[in-house]
Order: sequence, then C-alpha cells, then structure tokens
Amino acid sequence: MSTENLNNTEALKKMRKLVEDIDFCMMLTDLNTQPISAIPMSTKKVDEAGNIWFLSGKESEHNTNISKDSKTQLLYSENSDMEFISIYGSASIHSDKDIIHDLYSKSDDAWFEDKNDPSITAIKFTPSEAYYWDTKENKYIALLKKGMATITGDKADVGEKGKLSL
Repeated sequence: MSTENLNNTEALKKMRKLVEDIDFCMMLTDLNTQPISAIPMSTKKVDEAGNIWFLSGKESEHNTNISKDSKTQLLYSENSDMEFISIYGSASIHSDKDIIHDLYSKSDDAWFEDKNDPSITAIKFTPSEAYYWDTKENKYIALLKKGMATITGDKADVGEKGKLSL
C-alpha cells in the first residue's frame, strides 16, 4: 500500500469522495471521557468548504456533548470496497430552519415528525485533519493482488493511505 499525503484542495477532494461514497459514520463525541460516546450518523451533505452536515435531535446525548466540547471524530468504513477514513475536527449545533430544510429528506421522517419538527438541529462538522485507507478496488481484487504477491514475492499494490491536511 502506497502512502499519499494530501493538502488543501486535493485533501478536500479525497475526503469528499470517501465521505459521499460511504455515507454512514460513527460520530465520536466527549473524547476526553472513557468510554467515548459513539453513535451512527448519516451524512446529509458535504458543503463546498468541506464541512460535513448531519441532522440530530436537540436533546440528544451527542448534541449535549458537542455543546460542552466541540472536539469530534468521525469514523467512516465501507468494508465491501475497503475504503476507510478517520476525520478529526470540531462540531457545532445549528437550529437555522433554512439549513435544516436544505438537509432534510423523506428518510428523516423515521426520526422526526417532519422538516418543521422543533426538536431538529443540524450538526456542522468542520474537519481539521484526516487519515484514509483506500484500496481503489473492491476487497476481492485486493485479496487477489495479495495472493499473487505471496506467490511471486513481489509487493502488492493494493491501494493507498495517507494523511489529509484540511
């Protein structure tokens, strides 16, 4: 696996691609307390600046944690495509109805009454750095390449990893 560290525009492009491909993440909040609070979240949007947006309940534990300490980590994992990214940054809670309406979709009806539910908030996650692993191919091709490398004694090029400075 080769290492490719990226900065600025290229880092943002790589992060956006992985986040949009994977969609669901584990959001970790209250990072100074053990055990760390972790919940699954669905990405609603990655904006032009690279902020990642989610919808959340006003009274949720993670909203409470973010209000006390904005440090947050997102862990995205797509096992079938062997794509992974860990993103560290800060989160903030927003109750602007225009933002919420922009992010809301029919699938959110499972959690909220509708887009006007007064308990909905938006979480804006601003990344500062990330680390990724990406095979660029599915796991079967990666396993095949590893197997061939074992037989031939060559190194297997099964993808790339690296730090993203955002």
